[in-house]
Amino acid sequence: MTTTPSRPRAGVAPGGLPLLGHPWQLHARPLEFLSSLPAHGDLVRIGMGPWPAYVVYRPDAAHQMLTDSRTFDKGGPFFDKARVLFGSSLPMAGWREHRWQRRQMQPAFQPGRIDGYAVVMGEEVDRMTTAWKPGQQLDVTAALTTLTLRIVTRSVLAAEAEDSAVAEVLESLHTVIDGIYQRVMLPLGPLYRLPTPGSLRYRRACTRLHRAIDDIIAARRAAPGEHDLVSILLNAHDDDTGEPMSDEDIRDQLMVMIGAGFETTANTLAFALWLISQHPKVREQLHAEVDATLAGRTATPADLDGLSYTQRIIHEVMRMYPAGWFFTRVTTTDTTLAGHPLPKGTALLYSAYLLQHQPDLFPDPERFDPDRWAADGADALPRGAHVPFGGGNRKRIGDQFALTEMTLALATVCTRWDLTPDPEATLHVQVRGTLGPGPLGMTCTPRNTPAGSA
Repeated sequence: MTTTPSRPRAGVAPGGLPLLGHPWQLHARPLEFLSSLPAHGDLVRIGMGPWPAYVVYRPDAAHQMLTDSRTFDKGGPFFDKARVLFGSSLPMAGWREHRWQRRQMQPAFQPGRIDGYAVVMGEEVDRMTTAWKPGQQLDVTAALTTLTLRIVTRSVLAAEAEDSAVAEVLESLHTVIDGIYQRVMLPLGPLYRLPTPGSLRYRRACTRLHRAIDDIIAARRAAPGEHDLVSILLNAHDDDTGEPMSDEDIRDQLMVMIGAGFETTANTLAFALWLISQHPKVREQLHAEVDATLAGRTATPADLDGLSYTQRIIHEVMRMYPAGWFFTRVTTTDTTLAGHPLPKGTALLYSAYLLQHQPDLFPDPERFDPDRWAADGADALPRGAHVPFGGGNRKRIGDQFALTEMTLALATVCTRWDLTPDPEATLHVQVRGTLGPGPLGMTCTPRNTPAGSA
């Protein structure tokens, strides 16, 4: 007996307001709201202020959208707001610009370069973990955020990472990311131009970030390098005109690289340390692996083959709590997606969180289970089911940098320290421009002495 495939369904999300759509649901409880949408169809229309958008639910549709960047180009409410700060930088650029930009920047992320960056990763993890004391209580999220910003600054940008400058950039970036997110989710238009305290903080933070990046560019122009991203961009020339990149264009590229290269990685590591502390069997297996491979020393890329369980943990954390949890696209021509016709100019929203919490693909999706990522389980997933870095030729350029950094950092921390939550500590998932755990108070207990230390 044969069955007829179910017809693709397109629906409308309930509860929208005239002209405004669903901004309050997206702002107040975005994860719960998105998770309710599959009951209404395979493509579900929502309102993001005056912009209608279709939420993509099916992995095959997400894969089609992510791999056909000509038809489904970068755009929509999120990118339109972010472009005010980040210009037409790599993640923001249309597909034509993106091809040229990515070709210029790719050398900075070749495997050989990542091995070199790993030296900086090791130095910074050593700097952080050797400063911890037995019994010390610390905010793990804050510590890891400082760590990852120092790593991306020193490695990819080949810039100095003075503590005071790092602290100022951290504060400014958090303010800017929050400001962009608020402007996307609560599209109040002209109200954001009023000199309210929040708007003034946002403008000051943008100015401070511009100044910090301009200083990095000026320093590298005065002392040229070769393989770091700043030097690569300073040497880039347009294929047709021969014109170099302007300082403003370079600043946009560096700004988005810093923004994408520190908070997402820090959040994933913070979530990982929390989840490990809550699952004794996972912690036991992880400690056995890192002790057998490292025995207290700093992890290097040569250790990656011996850190397979550590890497499974990273993949499972990115499944449960993808830092980049939603993005938008716009159709450049009339097309069809999930069996539904879409006219040119249709806005689409996809959520890695939504895709990666589907119970038919990830049974008991709220359960933390690194063994989902054993080879047989991972290979059985359909394309588009696990997209923490996006997909297609728009996949995050620094994905291998981030995976290497997270694996080496998590392994090194866990072979040296056991981090346990403070009695009053709780996990509160914060949904902003990125998905994060908020402050996490944990106490340090030593395990192995770092090699070479007293």
